[in-house]
Amino acid sequence: MALLYKNTVMSLAAFDLHVASLPGGQNRMLQVWRAESLAHAEGATQASGFAALDAELPGGGWPVGAMTEILHAGPESYAWPLLLPALARAVQERGRPVALIGAPHTPFSPALAAQGLPPEALLWVRSDAAPARLWACEQALRCADVAAVLAWLPQARVGELRRLQLAAAQFESLLWVFRPAAHSAQASPARLRLLIEPDPQAAGSLAVHLIKRRGPPLAAPVSVFAQPPRLAAVLAASRQRRARRLAPAAPQIAAAGATVVRLGPHSVAAAAGLAAHLLEPSETPHALDRAFVAA
Repeated sequence: MALLYKNTVMSLAAFDLHVASLPGGQNRMLQVWRAESLAHAEGATQASGFAALDAELPGGGWPVGAMTEILHAGPESYAWPLLLPALARAVQERGRPVALIGAPHTPFSPALAAQGLPPEALLWVRSDAAPARLWACEQALRCADVAAVLAWLPQARVGELRRLQLAAAQFESLLWVFRPAAHSAQASPARLRLLIEPDPQAAGSLAVHLIKRRGPPLAAPVSVFAQPPRLAAVLAASRQRRARRLAPAAPQIAAAGATVVRLGPHSVAAAAGLAAHLLEPSETPHALDRAFVAA
């Protein structure tokens, strides 16, 4: 229905009253979204597990049936701590596995299990070819036996992402796509876009920048503590074991003329973890382990 107004600007309040007076107007009012307010989700959502983040996401969680794009600085990104609560709940509720397409590192099974995500619930598709990753991602979205899809697609183009967005909407899938932060200025069909980086103001936390959502711009990032107690305990135990393995070598290092610096307990643990990675190049890197030891 077309409405003509002559030399008049209709206010939002007047527009609401006009729509409400039409047949079925109350239902139509629910479809009007104002840019200065946070929009309601068009479909179902999955709670992220972080109250501060859910408060800023339309519908109070990750969108189901839509693509969420996560931009990060490096391949050993901080995605796992942010997504683990939602993934664990999705697996429990749907009884289906999670598909990992092109994950840069081997998932660290003990840390995943500590957060309620059993390692056997992961389907890891390994491929370095961009077309193969896109094909696998689309097929996983169309599969009724997959609860969620996580895809690392650094080379994906807008048209290819749009196809994945349509597939997620058609099959009501949970989809997260990871791309380098350099793409943040480019257009994207994703309904939700986040930029993730370490929070410089809080150790062990992530700064989550919401760069695209249905709602007003978010001036400051959301700080999310990315080390739940059970996960932190698993990682701390791992660092302690490595520190014990390195302890016998300390006297020999000092005798060789190296400078010994007294550090605090957290610095010692971090240094020991880093040294363990340097001394054990044959050890397979784990996504969670690398991210948290580096922190």
